[in-house]
Amino acid sequence: MAKQKKKHVEKIKIGSFERKFLMAKAGLVAGTRYASKSAGAMLKGQDRRRKAHKRALSQEAHYLVEELGKLKGSVVKIGQMMALYGELFLPEEITDALHTLEEDTTPVAWTTIHHALITELGAERLLELEIDPVPLGAASLGQVHRAVRKSDGKQLCLKVQYPGVAEAIDSDLSTVASLLKLTRSIKMGKDFDQWFNEIRFMMHREVDYYEEAHTTKKFRKQLADDHRYVVPDVIDRYSTGAVLCTTYEEGLTVNCDAVLGLTLERRNKLSKAALDLLFKELFVWQEMQTDPNFGNYRVRLSENGQSDQLVLLDFGAVRSFDDSIMKPVQLMIKGGYLRDKKRVLEGAVSVNFMQDHFPPKILSAFTEIVYDLVEPFANEQNPPPAFTLNQFGEYCWALSDLPARVARKAAISALSKHFNMPPKEFLFLQRKLVGVYTMISVLKAEFNGQDVFEPYFELLTDHIEEGDYQQA
Repeated sequence: MAKQKKKHVEKIKIGSFERKFLMAKAGLVAGTRYASKSAGAMLKGQDRRRKAHKRALSQEAHYLVEELGKLKGSVVKIGQMMALYGELFLPEEITDALHTLEEDTTPVAWTTIHHALITELGAERLLELEIDPVPLGAASLGQVHRAVRKSDGKQLCLKVQYPGVAEAIDSDLSTVASLLKLTRSIKMGKDFDQWFNEIRFMMHREVDYYEEAHTTKKFRKQLADDHRYVVPDVIDRYSTGAVLCTTYEEGLTVNCDAVLGLTLERRNKLSKAALDLLFKELFVWQEMQTDPNFGNYRVRLSENGQSDQLVLLDFGAVRSFDDSIMKPVQLMIKGGYLRDKKRVLEGAVSVNFMQDHFPPKILSAFTEIVYDLVEPFANEQNPPPAFTLNQFGEYCWALSDLPARVARKAAISALSKHFNMPPKEFLFLQRKLVGVYTMISVLKAEFNGQDVFEPYFELLTDHIEEGDYQQA
């Protein structure tokens, strides 16, 4: 008789000697095997040796990721963040393996969650709620349960952090860094340290539910008068640093049949709302929900078909950006929109992404990437490529294949010896931009983004300062 799959885990093993030992063992095995295979490859020709190195690294990276995935907890989220933001720091074989890490969809037992709720809220407050022990969803750091407030029947959501996850982050991060070093697959240095410290900051931000409650309230207030968006209301009485209680907001996933089956007009309206929100974050608030996963959106359909809404979820990854980053970014966007190479490169040089002495070919390649990024809201003087337009001259987001085209060009540019590591904030912005584009592509929207972009154009920086940059 086949063994039945376990429906839940009792708890996440956090900070135990066994956990650290298993992680260290996995790294040592992967590193040793990689070194052994690399040594054997030395006897082959240069091309065969290079291919053998890449194959060995890929095999051991997948082995290492598979072992880490068994441990659950923060290490899974760490791996996912590294895959998402580490493409410029880590070998392709490593990021490919990290992308296979999935959220832990096996929930933690209700007895463990219930004990955590009692610890956080106290028995008296907990008795005010009727909580469904079956979670709505489970992830690597916590899980969400639906609840009802008994006094008035209010529908609520409780996001409950797994006990001990927050305390294990620094230990897990240090161990993962050691594992990468043991595999001898990456070059440790200043760039890696800065990037890894950013992962550390983001992880601690993810488990700070007080901060998430604050940013959720802030976005709700900012969008209160815009009927296109719904932001859950935070219920402070049942919220702590490890429990976040919000109103339960109905909505469908973006890629479900009901949403994809909407008329083009309704899908366009939803897409324009997503794009307009991106511009508000970029140009008005200078504060952005940086997680590019469009699973953070839901769609609430209206009965009359005229006022569908985007339900915005999960504000644990909100980042503020100061003028030192946003002014150059705005300058590059404005330069891209106007097809003004000087503005584009002035912004890039100001953040040390490019240098004015770089070869013209390198500077031109970077400029073309920026031109591509603003392609969906191009003006009549600089229209998008003909293959991206429908018979009415409207931009076809899915047909354009823009995210893939930008990724290909960016990957080629990153191989250049002249390539400078961009500021970490630039990576978040680029990822969010591509994430919104991808969601609109999934909706198969067909509209020119210029009308959405134009109201923000005058807010963009015109220049940073006059320097000695000479247009290539």
